[in-house]
Amino acid sequence: MIDILHREFVYLWYYFSIQLNQIFEYWLLGMVIGSVVSVFGKERIHNLFHSLKDKRMGVLGIVPACLLGIASPLCMYGTIPIAASFSAKGMRDDWLAAFMMSSILLNPQLIIYSAALGTKALIVRISACFLCGIVAGLLVHVFCRETSFFNFSSIAEVKSRDTDPNILLRLLKNFGRNVKATWLYFLLGIVLSALFQRYVPTDAFVKLFGSNEGFGVLMAATIGVPLYMCGGGTIPLLQQWLYDGMSMGSAAAFMLTGPATKITNLGAVKIVLGIRQFIIYLLYVIIFAFITGLIINI
Repeated sequence: MIDILHREFVYLWYYFSIQLNQIFEYWLLGMVIGSVVSVFGKERIHNLFHSLKDKRMGVLGIVPACLLGIASPLCMYGTIPIAASFSAKGMRDDWLAAFMMSSILLNPQLIIYSAALGTKALIVRISACFLCGIVAGLLVHVFCRETSFFNFSSIAEVKSRDTDPNILLRLLKNFGRNVKATWLYFLLGIVLSALFQRYVPTDAFVKLFGSNEGFGVLMAATIGVPLYMCGGGTIPLLQQWLYDGMSMGSAAAFMLTGPATKITNLGAVKIVLGIRQFIIYLLYVIIFAFITGLIINI
């Protein structure tokens, strides 16, 4: 019995160490880039978005709103108070929808993490998230012209924690908070990946997520709901799944539903949406992810 446990530990440590060596530099670089953007670029990004209000761009303002949402380093609980302040100053709901949707799905750190999946997966992720924000803004523009889609009345402004007068210390403190928030999920993702490599037959996985593409995309969109922990934590899993035969469409569906339905993000979104809009949001994310996955596979 002890020999068996020792053998399994050796196998798992082997898989774990390989995955860690492949992913660690992307995770570390993501932490650094995310902290730099948060400390030195966050205010500029939000000021750029606020400046759109005075420009007569109409529905075309959805495009820069999406881009700025992706560039924003804030989590959804940080984004919502910003969006509330924009709304109070007259920002359009369709622009806010595009900004918030893209901010949920992607940020500078996650872009760096996703580079570990390869160029094709990175391009697919950025494109799918950007398009998801665009479509969300367009749907709000078309169907919510007469009524407000959001309710920010209960939102209080959150003060920034990047206030240390020493720039270097401000950056180091932000980096420390990022590491503290993600390291456990990052290691857990690698552990799950090692367990997956050791105990899940490749043929069965390919049959589920590769060859049977329509069902595989639907399954990937569905498992993204309970499985998604944080961006860094799921990258090791996605890397191994793609290596073992997961279709790119299934991976895209997972990358869309995962962050959009992560428990913390759902809690934040529910604050500013009534039950009807919240259900619409969930249906939109799952349907968009499924259709996007099918199109990518085709």
